[in-house]
Amino acid sequence: MNKNIVILLLIFIIPLFSYFMLSQNNKGNISIAEANCPKLIKFTSDMCSECKRVEPVVNSVMTKYQDNIQYIVIPVQVRNKYNVDMMKKYNITLVPTIVILDKNNKVMHRIEGYVAPNTLDNYLRNISK
Repeated sequence: MNKNIVILLLIFIIPLFSYFMLSQNNKGNISIAEANCPKLIKFTSDMCSECKRVEPVVNSVMTKYQDNIQYIVIPVQVRNKYNVDMMKKYNITLVPTIVILDKNNKVMHRIEGYVAPNTLDNYLRNISK
């Protein structure tokens, strides 16, 4: 009987603890208006297989532009005010979604799903000029 109670508690406590820890670790808590430079905002989820496929593409291409383009990651599974506001602002309905802004915060490109490295590189090269 005692063993069953412990197992049930673990079933409920571990997911709650995990959610709490994930919600505290938000990489995207950067104000979009702060930097006067182009931005790449990636909306992603840890549970999304397509997001995992896009991540190395974005990371490899962004190494060329890291000094010129601000890179912001919004984990959509973390439902804090900032992330929810950003998802509403950019009308995010699926992940992965990449939003590329110019230095005036105007949306220049929106990519939903996978993007080829050369396509992303072309978008970023044009926006970083």
